[in-house]
Amino acid sequence: MSLDGTHRFSTAFGAVAVAWTARGLSRVRLLDEGSEGAGGEGALPPIAAEAVRLLTAYFDRAPVDFSALALDETGLSPLDAAIYRELRRVPRGSTVTYGELAARAGAPGAAQAVGGAMARNPWVVVVPCHRVLAAGGALGGFSAPGGTRTKRKLLRMEGVDLDGGTPMLPGLFPED
Repeated sequence: MSLDGTHRFSTAFGAVAVAWTARGLSRVRLLDEGSEGAGGEGALPPIAAEAVRLLTAYFDRAPVDFSALALDETGLSPLDAAIYRELRRVPRGSTVTYGELAARAGAPGAAQAVGGAMARNPWVVVVPCHRVLAAGGALGGFSAPGGTRTKRKLLRMEGVDLDGGTPMLPGLFPED
């Protein structure tokens, strides 16, 4: 069993990939539509097996807690690490603005830095960047495949409805 590796798997949401090192998860990615879901060989180390279990449950709409998953923070700036740690404290079904997250991470006024950290987030869903909104509750951006459509879908899965259940353009966001 390798201490470093990657594994792709299928969920109810689509294909997901996880990568790990001896220090913890190094990456969680949502894969583009049409990507193969199965990949990697052999038994998974405990950190990867637990990540797969939790992510599969999450996408099956179970309330899961990712906080015990160790993350390999190698190469992160101190500010990005603080932002990600604070974001992991935002519970399912809740949101925070870029500015609020900056203040919680000890960098009031650094909303743009939070936006950059969200764009670089190596652990999509585990570090729930989809829960970060622009000022005034606007959706903001999302760098995973599907962009803001995926962000809106993840938020809806968690019970957050930004537009009262009515798509801004009928048919644009199919019901899940």
